[in-house]
Amino acid sequence: MASQLIHGLAVEIEGSGPPLLCIHGLGGSSNVWTPLLGALTGFRVIRPDLPGSARSALPPGALSIQGYVDALIALLDALDIPAAHVAAHSLGTVVAQHLAVQHPGRVLSLALFGPLVAPPEAGRPGIHARAQLARSGLTGMQEIADAIAKGATGAETKAQQPAVLALVREIVMRQSAEGYAQSCEALARAESAAIEQIRVPTLLVTGDQDGVAPAANVALMATRIPGSQTLLFEACGHWTPFEQAARCMQALQTFYATL
Repeated sequence: MASQLIHGLAVEIEGSGPPLLCIHGLGGSSNVWTPLLGALTGFRVIRPDLPGSARSALPPGALSIQGYVDALIALLDALDIPAAHVAAHSLGTVVAQHLAVQHPGRVLSLALFGPLVAPPEAGRPGIHARAQLARSGLTGMQEIADAIAKGATGAETKAQQPAVLALVREIVMRQSAEGYAQSCEALARAESAAIEQIRVPTLLVTGDQDGVAPAANVALMATRIPGSQTLLFEACGHWTPFEQAARCMQALQTFYATL
């Protein structure tokens, strides 16, 4: 494993083979993908922290979905990668969809966990409010982390996997207040990509207790992306790679074996 700083992004790179770009979600980091690395041994895995998240610097100007896309294209260019498979979680799935639509020649496949096209209109004010809470500092970030650990994981996870709750709380608490706030605002302003234009193999995975990516919404996404596959994990909330790592690994291995 090699940790690098590329254009201000902290990036973990390991393995050899076809390139696989892994994009984390809101409040996440490259370590969202650590539990799944065992399924990715045939790939050159590239795991950046998005701009303003975790160890990556907050760039000048406001964060945005377009800014994330541009940063990831610049990363692929810096690594001399013409095209890559893409795996993404949560907010990262929004970025991945825009990446695939804007740069179709750069994306070989999509594996999207807890996917959404954009926040529902009714949910946008709450995301903006979360940004303001984050800016209140340590106590605000603690309140956010506690709420996410409680509200975005499945009932069985809360009852049987206390280490997952601790991990979710820790990964959120490690964010800088301003970086997290701007990440919230980027999500709150996000608009849907023209996903009907996606023409690469696509896997959509969600949990039956995922309130961010409800099964009905993901099923609707699948009707808009030609040839896409869907998987629904029982007893799982939104933090799919942490809550159901073994099933995520199996899903990825099966998906990539068909490509």
